Amino acid sequence: MTAPPLTLSPAAAARVAAIAARQDKPAVLRLAVEGGGCSGFQYRFGLADGPDADDAVVETDGVRLVIDPVSLDLVAGCKVDYVESLGGAAFKVENPQATAGCGCGSSFAV
Repeated sequence: MTAPPLTLSPAAAARVAAIAARQDKPAVLRLAVEGGGCSGFQYRFGLADGPDADDAVVETDGVRLVIDPVSLDLVAGCKVDYVESLGGAAFKVENPQATAGCGCGSSFAV
């Protein structure tokens, strides 16, 4: 599958690499979209052993971001970043397709 119009920021790639190294896993972050959350859809992140055959894959600094085909339709054009603030640190998805979102940023509507 060709690379989707997604971006994994260098900050997010560095954080995934650090987490993966600590857990002795490959530096592969899976992004999926599930129904639920206060706005209709929610993002789910997790380390993966590798991409599935039909996954889209984006690579930044040796770290891969993998997305299943169903989720890809809902996150095309997104930027996945890692942000640290006084309120904490988290992966953040900037989704240009989202028409609404919740206050915590973990769910969205299209």
